Amino acid sequence: MEITRPTPRPVAPMPARIAAALLALEAEQGIRILYACESGSRAWGFPSPDSDYDVRFIYCHPTAWYLRLDEGPDTLNFPVDDELDLAGWELRKTLRLLRSSNAALFEWLQSPIVYHEAPGVRAQLAPLLPPAFNLKAGLHHYLGQLRRGVEEELLGEEVRLKRLFYALRSALVARWIRERQTLPPMEFAPLRELLPADLQDVANDLLAQKAASNEKTVVPRPAALVTFLTAEFAAGQAARDGGLAMARKASLHEALDALFQQLLLPVL
Repeated sequence: MEITRPTPRPVAPMPARIAAALLALEAEQGIRILYACESGSRAWGFPSPDSDYDVRFIYCHPTAWYLRLDEGPDTLNFPVDDELDLAGWELRKTLRLLRSSNAALFEWLQSPIVYHEAPGVRAQLAPLLPPAFNLKAGLHHYLGQLRRGVEEELLGEEVRLKRLFYALRSALVARWIRERQTLPPMEFAPLRELLPADLQDVANDLLAQKAASNEKTVVPRPAALVTFLTAEFAAGQAARDGGLAMARKASLHEALDALFQQLLLPVL
């Protein structure tokens, strides 16, 4: 087993740096940021000491931007440095993605680490999440992430610890959707309740290793855990292909239109 110790970094006040970056974005881009959160391993609950900060945000433009014949760009992406990965979606794009059950967005809106929020944004969106979430689409998304693990990344005698956790979390989300048929939580802690009892100690040991090692650490392939992941991948495929679906409670078009207009009010 090779555990690569992380290279020490200067202590940096990342929340302050993130807040400053968001303020600078508003000024440089002429936008208003409505919501910004952590979206990666730090929010999931299994970061390494050298994990970067995956900051995702939702923003809107002044009124005139929405009154043009042609729609403008609706995404902001920036080069990733050693610590900060920053990207955001425009409000109208965000609400369209919510309507189409985009899995990443459901995670953002459940993040336990919120860096910025305009008053009431998440409270207004929260009631729309369960009826907007499509079980089959969500299951398909997480099976796609799990496939990469079981078919490519976890086949050798040693595996990257980071990729092992990505696959494990995807498997547990897929199992949550398949068994509970509700919107899955973002964080790893409630998801691991679905992990069989005989694998809980394995997960504990791996979590301890990940908390003390860097993103490139490799560990011996945990055969029992990988067998579980493979079985979950097959079970998820069977459920998805067997017609798992969600009957929407009601059309969300009017509610999303109203929310779109309400969130734009401060810039009208």
